[in-house]
Amino acid sequence: IQMIFTYSENPFQLHLERNRLVLTCMAEGSWPLEFKWIHNSTELTRFSLEYRYLIPSLDRSHAGFYRCIVRNRVGALLQRRTEVQVAFMGSFEEGERSQSVSQGEGAVVPAPRIRSFPQPQVTWFRDGRKIPPSSRIAITLDNTLVILSTVAPDAGRYYVQAVNDKNGENKTSQPITLSVENVGGPADPIAPTIIIPPRNTSVVTGTSEVTMECVANARPLIKLSISWRKNGVLVSSGLSDFNRRLTILSPVVSDAGYYECEAILRSSSVPSVSAGAYLHVLEPPQFIKEPEKHITAEMEKVVDIPCQARGVPQPDIVWYKDALPIDPVKTPRYRVLVGGSLQVNGLLPDDTGMFQCFARNLAGEVQTNTYLAVTSIAPNITAGPSDSTVIDGMSVILHCETSGAPRPAITWQKGERVLASGSVQLPRFTLLESGSLLISPSHISDAGTYTCMASNSRGIDEASADLVVWARTRITTPPQDQSVIKGTKAIMTCGVTHDPTVTLHSRHVWEKDGSVISVQSIPRMRLDVDGTLHISQTWSGDIATYTCRVTSVGGNDSRSAHLRVRSSLKKPNTHRHTIDLAWAKPFDGNSPLIRYILEVSENNAPWAILLANIEPESTAVTVNGLIPARSYQFRLCAVNDVGKGQFSKETDRVSLPEEPPSAPPQNVIASGRTNQSIMIQWQPPQESHQNGILRGYTIRYRLTGLPVDYQIKNISSPDVTNLLLEDLIIWTNYEIEVAAYNGAGLGTFSHKVTEWTLQGVPTIAPGNVQAEPVNSTTIRFTWTAPNPQFINGINQGYKLLAWEPGKDDEVAMVTVRPNFQDSVHVGYVTGLKKFTEYYTSVLCFTTPGDGPRSPPKALRTHEDTPGAVGHLSFTEILDTSLKVSWSEPSEKNGVLTGYRISWEEYNRTNTRVTHYMPNVTLEYRVTGLTALTTYTIEVAGMTSKGQGQLSSSTISSGVPPELPGPPTNMAISNIGPRSVTLQFKPGYDGKTSISRWLVEAQVGVVGENEDWVMVHQVSNEPEARSLEVPGLNPYTFYRFRMRQVNIVGTSPPSQPSRKIQTLPAPPDMAPANVTLRTASETSLWLRWMPLPEWEYNGNAEQVGYRVQYSRAGSQGRALIHVIADRLEREFTIEDLEEWTEYEVRVQAVNGIGIGPWSQPVRGRTRESVPSSGPTNVSAFATTSSSILVRWFEVPEPDRNGLILGYKVVYKEKDSDSAVHFWTVEGNATHSVQLTGLGKYVLYEIQVLAFTRIGDGRPSSPPILERTLDDVPGPPVGILFPEVRTTSVRLIWQSPAQPNGIILAYQITYHLNSTNSNTATVDVLNPSARQYTVTGLKPESVYVFRITAQTRKGWGEAAEALVVTTEKRARPQPTSRPMVPQKDVQARQVLLSWEPGSDGLSPVRYYTVQLRELPESNWTVHSASVNHEASSYIVSRLKPFTSYQFRVKATNDIGDSEYSEESEAITTLQDDLIKPELLLPLWLSLQLLTLTPLFFLLSSQPPSEEKINGILLGFRIRYRELLYDRLRSYIHTLSSASSWAELTGEEELLKHKRYEIRMSVYNAVGEGPTSPPQEVFVGEAAPPQNVAIQSATATQLDVTWDPPPVDAQNGDIQGYKIYFWEFQRKNETERLRTLFMPEGGVKLKNLTGYTTYMISIAPFNAAGDGPRSPPTRGRTQQAAPSAPSFIHFSELTTTSVNVSWGEPTFPNGIIEGYRLVYEPCTPVDGVSKTVTVDVKGSGPLWLKLKDLADGVTYNFRIRAKTFIYGPEVEANITTGPGEGSSPGPPGEPFITRYSSALTIHWTSGDPGRAPITRYVIEARPSDEGLWDILIKDIPKDATSHTFNMDILKQGVSYDFRVIGVNDYGYGSPSLPSPSISAQKVAPFYEEWWFLVVVALVGLIFILLLVFILIIRGQSKKYAKKSESGECTQFESRLYSLHQGSDSEYEVDPNRQKTHSFVNHYISDPTYYNSWRRQQKALYNAQSAQSSHPHPSFFSLLFVFLSVLFFFSQPGYMHNIRLFGPLFLVCLMCESVPV
Repeated sequence: IQMIFTYSENPFQLHLERNRLVLTCMAEGSWPLEFKWIHNSTELTRFSLEYRYLIPSLDRSHAGFYRCIVRNRVGALLQRRTEVQVAFMGSFEEGERSQSVSQGEGAVVPAPRIRSFPQPQVTWFRDGRKIPPSSRIAITLDNTLVILSTVAPDAGRYYVQAVNDKNGENKTSQPITLSVENVGGPADPIAPTIIIPPRNTSVVTGTSEVTMECVANARPLIKLSISWRKNGVLVSSGLSDFNRRLTILSPVVSDAGYYECEAILRSSSVPSVSAGAYLHVLEPPQFIKEPEKHITAEMEKVVDIPCQARGVPQPDIVWYKDALPIDPVKTPRYRVLVGGSLQVNGLLPDDTGMFQCFARNLAGEVQTNTYLAVTSIAPNITAGPSDSTVIDGMSVILHCETSGAPRPAITWQKGERVLASGSVQLPRFTLLESGSLLISPSHISDAGTYTCMASNSRGIDEASADLVVWARTRITTPPQDQSVIKGTKAIMTCGVTHDPTVTLHSRHVWEKDGSVISVQSIPRMRLDVDGTLHISQTWSGDIATYTCRVTSVGGNDSRSAHLRVRSSLKKPNTHRHTIDLAWAKPFDGNSPLIRYILEVSENNAPWAILLANIEPESTAVTVNGLIPARSYQFRLCAVNDVGKGQFSKETDRVSLPEEPPSAPPQNVIASGRTNQSIMIQWQPPQESHQNGILRGYTIRYRLTGLPVDYQIKNISSPDVTNLLLEDLIIWTNYEIEVAAYNGAGLGTFSHKVTEWTLQGVPTIAPGNVQAEPVNSTTIRFTWTAPNPQFINGINQGYKLLAWEPGKDDEVAMVTVRPNFQDSVHVGYVTGLKKFTEYYTSVLCFTTPGDGPRSPPKALRTHEDTPGAVGHLSFTEILDTSLKVSWSEPSEKNGVLTGYRISWEEYNRTNTRVTHYMPNVTLEYRVTGLTALTTYTIEVAGMTSKGQGQLSSSTISSGVPPELPGPPTNMAISNIGPRSVTLQFKPGYDGKTSISRWLVEAQVGVVGENEDWVMVHQVSNEPEARSLEVPGLNPYTFYRFRMRQVNIVGTSPPSQPSRKIQTLPAPPDMAPANVTLRTASETSLWLRWMPLPEWEYNGNAEQVGYRVQYSRAGSQGRALIHVIADRLEREFTIEDLEEWTEYEVRVQAVNGIGIGPWSQPVRGRTRESVPSSGPTNVSAFATTSSSILVRWFEVPEPDRNGLILGYKVVYKEKDSDSAVHFWTVEGNATHSVQLTGLGKYVLYEIQVLAFTRIGDGRPSSPPILERTLDDVPGPPVGILFPEVRTTSVRLIWQSPAQPNGIILAYQITYHLNSTNSNTATVDVLNPSARQYTVTGLKPESVYVFRITAQTRKGWGEAAEALVVTTEKRARPQPTSRPMVPQKDVQARQVLLSWEPGSDGLSPVRYYTVQLRELPESNWTVHSASVNHEASSYIVSRLKPFTSYQFRVKATNDIGDSEYSEESEAITTLQDDLIKPELLLPLWLSLQLLTLTPLFFLLSSQPPSEEKINGILLGFRIRYRELLYDRLRSYIHTLSSASSWAELTGEEELLKHKRYEIRMSVYNAVGEGPTSPPQEVFVGEAAPPQNVAIQSATATQLDVTWDPPPVDAQNGDIQGYKIYFWEFQRKNETERLRTLFMPEGGVKLKNLTGYTTYMISIAPFNAAGDGPRSPPTRGRTQQAAPSAPSFIHFSELTTTSVNVSWGEPTFPNGIIEGYRLVYEPCTPVDGVSKTVTVDVKGSGPLWLKLKDLADGVTYNFRIRAKTFIYGPEVEANITTGPGEGSSPGPPGEPFITRYSSALTIHWTSGDPGRAPITRYVIEARPSDEGLWDILIKDIPKDATSHTFNMDILKQGVSYDFRVIGVNDYGYGSPSLPSPSISAQKVAPFYEEWWFLVVVALVGLIFILLLVFILIIRGQSKKYAKKSESGECTQFESRLYSLHQGSDSEYEVDPNRQKTHSFVNHYISDPTYYNSWRRQQKALYNAQSAQSSHPHPSFFSLLFVFLSVLFFFSQPGYMHNIRLFGPLFLVCLMCESVPV
């Protein structure tokens, strides 16, 4: 029958600490049902029949998730989990602190942190009074106290009281001192701000309610309004607490959405503010499709198991089979379909079982299950039962293993009786999971035949076996303890019963103190058949414990008894602490004895003198003052005149019995912990009074002074020295006593200590409460005190409460101290609202809290006069009347009965007129006024109590008021850090009084375009002429202006004042967002938000920070570190103690002083290993193989973490043996018994503690302790080096385990063929190592046995054979060693061989050698293998390593040859040694897919020798580290955080810290894990929507949106703005850090007209986030920078070539340059300044030629974009340098040629350097400006020829020569004579040649024309159409001729002259001097105005053209050009040429 759960535990349980918890797992199904419990994935129990899990005493570690697994033969099911939480309450974690707030701002006071579950109920108090919420006070959901619009009275000491309502504990915090700054200033309006915004909230459907919260501040607070919207829709219901809270009752999924609150300051123009958060409503999973409870399917088929669920969020479906999760990756036949159903492909019989479907989401989990049966296989018993035999009372299992599908049902029968099946189970018969039958215990009647029957739907199979039950062999008559007199007989009985069919192996075996007694060899002993042992002639050697032992197949049994023999020796007397010693008088040495000396050894300690002067006549002494439970030995020596004799043999060690402790525990103290518990603490009794090993303590307590019984508490651990007494009576005195106990009983109780439980709260309210109003603001209370029995503590006083109806959270409270004198108490509550209804109540309170309130009573305060009317204004102002309007007073303070209005002429009270109006009148027309007269008008409200406060104003009749004018003559004085004084002259008042003065200022940046902000205002001081402006920022630039306000409005602003800077002051604020995180074991990482620039209050260069840190709770001096960088925001505090909590504060500092400290933050350094060992380590040998080690705890400063346990490190002293470790888990046990030690071995012992990180340092120095001695082991190395036929000599070595001091050796030998009783025995001294025996029989085999003796007796014998022959030889080698594969293990193998011939000398030992392949060196593994052995276990091998082995034998003659090498054997693989985990590298922690988060882990694998096989891979395990609310140090590793394996599919949660550890594995298994390392997993995103706006030439405005909320990883503290010039990132990148989470920044001081790339990264306390993609922006154009350089070249006496570089920062498009030059001193009395503008961006040089020789000129150049930029200037002096430049060459002369000139000169003085070249300057003779004509003339030349084409034709020139060397241009030569640049023309250019040619041509043309005329006359009357056409053609030709002159002027092919001055064409003077324009030879206008005959015209045209062409220098070219035109004209018959 498959299983079902019949009961499920509550999914959530909350219990108190130390309560008992019982979890049940109720299920039904076929038996046997087995249950297993799991806690947080960790198994608590194995499968058993117990369905309950019990925790007798809960503590916090038990919190977590529990579930059970139930199974039977059908399968297994997993129960739905149950969450168990343990209620507790810690202490407040913070000390006293203080904080400040500016007046009017909101004070946010977080509640001090306290660890508690559940979260405590918190009540705020101020100066002892409870703080109720009100319109100004809000207490948030997280218990933060918010005081809105703070005023001076809000300053005070605040504290909280936290109460855990589950366990009743309550705690009171340290006070928080709140101070209010800037008190006394004007109550200026403050714009709304939301200081507690809503938070994202998740809630599960079915929750009663969920609350969203939004707290805003503004001034005036009464005008502040808060509204809520859900997804943009206004919400009106569910609002409370002044709309600060929005409560949604019974939330459902539709309530989810975005909720936004908006704060508005009514009647104000300031903008509203809003904030919002999301509400997520979760819905637990619900199945919408479930499988049937039973599914049957055939093999190899496919089956779908449906399972679908819904919920919010959508649930995850997880499948289990038989309580194990299904992994489709490991089992591909299982596939989870879309929607959650499970598909199983290819069904196999193993698929039969229980399948569970779990649907889980954040709201919970549900499960459903089904049974899948795979059919078609008949049952088969694969391993049936076998015949068995069992002893009565023992357990037996009859096996029955089956196969089949469905899984066969098993039924066990004996005969026809069913013993066990799925539905039947008889006592003692248990059907196991495998199908086997367990019978426990067995009875004689159980013998018989048992049948196992397996059945399913396909058939039945059965098997049988017989069970035989033997009766147990028992000792029915055991021996009894007895004491007999020495010499008498002792009888020990031992009667036995046994099964008749069983034969006893040996009837009876008796042992004496564990050694078998050989009765036959002791004549005094006799053993009867019935087992009775008779001992006659008893003596002290018979004193022992005797054990009768019986062995048989029917069972073994043994019983013991102690025999004591009384003799004449004295035993300890009846006194518990004394021992009587007696001795025989020794030989006196022939000298009288003087005294005896008695020495003692206590607990194996060194001998010490106990009694030094025992009388010589004494033969006995009594030793007193011994300590119980300690062992003693004594020895005695005698002293005579000669000296001390030898000491006697020491007595046997005598141990005194334990006794109850003789002293009480020490330092017992008690302290009340809660109102129902007291903590009792003590220290153990002094060790000398413990009288044994302490077992625990007993605590008894009862009410003090009452005859009641004690209540008893027992502690069973001696290490526990405290106890919390719980469930006591509140506020009750108890008396408490403590006693220790050991194995002997309970010791003495301590003195009584008394202590009270803490106080509780009263349970009843005060009685006879009466309340009545005294006046309009006070209520009087009277009451009587409650019954003291119900106060439950000390009455601390009473609280008088008053609150308005509907405002239960705004309670006025007055605390009254108790009055124990009067029966009736009186108190007053003052400061109430006037004429307001209140509820009143009184309560009594004690220190823990308030008692209940008395029933509320309603009353109303008395009426009073009203406040001032509002909005007084004037309208309809005429000469004799005006209209006055007002509104009702805001504070009526009663029932308004009317209004009083009065008016009078200004300052003339005798003219006052008064009128009264009803309460409904809010306006009045004043009449009868005098025109143009100033009046004062007053209005006041009236109640029955009289007239209220007056509201007045002045007004002039007939003159409507106007806007006032601005103040004037403003001056500034008294400049301080935070205030200045303004003097001013009032402006025009607007014909009415000034009601208010406004002061505006530009703050920080002063300029025409900067914003003005209101900084101060003063009301109702119309006569003011100066104002003090407070609240300024220190060290800040200001410029002020003023306005004045009257009844009409506000005046224009005054003229701005001068710019001033306030004085510096210490910083006002501490760095914000201070966080402290763990960095390493010795360092903490501190981060803070640096001060904003406006908070520096001084020179920015002097701003820095001071970090103060000290150990938390320490009173020592704190350390301080100074950081000089004002922009620094982090600091690593180094050299700290490990695992230590530190408190850190930060303050800002500037050049004036230091600012306030930040709130302290706490952090704990990372856990490390202990830096020292435990203290007071001691060791005490208890037996020959055990030592008791004790120690105290590691000192607190050296623990460096949570001590998880201890390790005892021990090794043999001065030995190379390995070090051993004994681990003691837990920190509660501080002692351990080391067992299995070597006997009589001196050990070095140390103790170390370990944490989760690893082992600490061991204790130092090591403790030395030797185990007790014992009988020795056998001697070793027995050899017979000399053997004769009748004698032998043997040698040996001392035992390998002497186990004490060897006192003697005993040799026994006899013939091997005879009995040992015939052996010869000889005793040798302890130094003997050889022995010779003679008289032996030849050719015989003898057996030799050697034993050693210590003081404990003879030890084990070593035996050897020897043959008395002289024919001995070395042994033959053994056979080839064999290693069966089944005997091969990872670190050892079993080697076996066959011995060879021993050479007639027995083999003494074997030697085994091995070698590790592929090495060739053999090493000895053991040289002492027993001679009888033929196999040997070779250990200490390396895993997965190949070896070969060989063996040799050794006898008395020598060694054999080594055997043949064995085959190569490879050891198996083994577990690994742990890897070395490197520190995780946080290279990238980013979201790689939609859900999983990954981190990069780097590790170093183990070394090759530690892998122990083939390394298959790594396993990484992780668990979450839980931090306290400081988030700065590990607080606890909850048991809920179990280790999980990281497979790559897990979802690591964001913003969590994990602990990682690694292991490696091979084919054998997994190695140990590495030390843990920590890693933080986060996810980050850059800012979004980055936008850039160009503001000016040097400023870019950048805006952005913050990263998504889910990617911020905490509160964003600011942004880093990276910006650089485009394509110049490396050279120009800069950083601007914005330490505020704002969304924009202004980047200033940029380069104009430059493209910038900008990227933004957010940062928070954890570090910098990713940068946004770079965004491009460009600044506007600006004035360019100065040109980069000025360079002068070609400097002569009158000219210079000036060049310059482009501006480094053009800041736009360069439009040109302006060059200005002037002489530095006047030239000839004249100082001329020349300005030259160069258009465009080039050329960047200019030649200047009008300079004067030897004059220094100043040159200035600046560039221009749309405006000129700054200048660059330089000076230059014309002329050569004195003595360095060349002198003038000789005067030049010129040789003229037809088209060239040659200039000749002579060389002059070269100067200080050789001539490098010459230059020639020229100038027109009619102008005085020299210019370089030829530059580079070789230095050796004295003449130079050049073509005159470079000169202008017809112009006369002067020339001069200048030499040039490395120092520059030299002095010029004298000018040459002037010479014309006119070329000599050839003959064809002479005038006469032209005339001749022209005449010849004319004649020819005239002849041709004449012929044409004749022909034309004959055709005169030809067709007119042809004549018209020719006329038209003529027009075209004429037009062409007209354009010829202009074409010439612009002909681009025309040769240019004077090319050497083309550079200077831009200068008009130079241009005009060189240009020569040809005059036109033909006047086109005159030609157009006359019309000669066509023939004449043609003739004239031809003539003039011919002359023109021949007059031009290029006339040949012109002929070629115009020739074709002339031919065309000649072809025209109608038009004469």
